[in-house]
Amino acid sequence: MNEERIYTVILAPHVSEKSTLAGELSNQYTFKVASDATKPEIKKAVESSYGVSVVKVRTMIYGAESKTRFTKKGVQISKKGAYKKAIVKISEGDRIDFFANL
Repeated sequence: MNEERIYTVILAPHVSEKSTLAGELSNQYTFKVASDATKPEIKKAVESSYGVSVVKVRTMIYGAESKTRFTKKGVQISKKGAYKKAIVKISEGDRIDFFANL
């Protein structure tokens, strides 16, 4: 896997209450990843980007959500895009701090 692909696999960390709690309690961190990324690619990208050792990678694909709005001009239907999310478990003793450079 080339260097360019490593940086396009991980799009952004997914920060929510549930993912923050999982990071504190069980060393699991959540990332939004490219839709065509595989588990070995995600593992290599996290290890090279954050300098940690990855134990397990779980992925899930969220489908597009349709939204309906009722306006003066009529009913407008739109979709919010689909994305892929990866939950990465890292080894004990390793930490990832997303808020270090804020």
